[in-house]
Amino acid sequence: MKVLFLCCSLFLSALSFAVVEGHKYPFDNQQDTERFNQLAEDLRCPKCQNQNLADSNAPVARDMRDKVYELLQQGKSDDEVVGYMVDRYGDFVRYNPPVRANTLLLWYGPAIIFGFGLLIIVLIRRGHKSGGSKPLSDEEKARLEKLKAAAVSEEKGQKL
Repeated sequence: MKVLFLCCSLFLSALSFAVVEGHKYPFDNQQDTERFNQLAEDLRCPKCQNQNLADSNAPVARDMRDKVYELLQQGKSDDEVVGYMVDRYGDFVRYNPPVRANTLLLWYGPAIIFGFGLLIIVLIRRGHKSGGSKPLSDEEKARLEKLKAAAVSEEKGQKL
């Protein structure tokens, strides 16, 4: 009995992965069905963390799928459907937002940060090569030898 219950529960849980039901959104032709499925995959759920409409079963995603179906039934193009969703929910619903003044940092920020990082690495390496370490003059060498001799004699005095 327990095995039967386990098998049934596993079977029923597998059904929860089928969010976009084909029978719920019937279309007259296969092309519209494919357009709907593509739009459901291309549009992001505004509530979920990085899930598209096809993967999400949040209420807002369900409403958005219904609206996509309704707009496609009205004969709207894919661009018009996406435009409607962007007008209502903002650019967040698109996985590839357009390049605008307010999205420039989003598009070019990683390249700018990479460029600054590369520049810092080059400057650090150049600084290590030139390093500012020039050879000691004769006067400095003599002074260094005196300091070494004083340190050695002091060390010998402490050991006694």
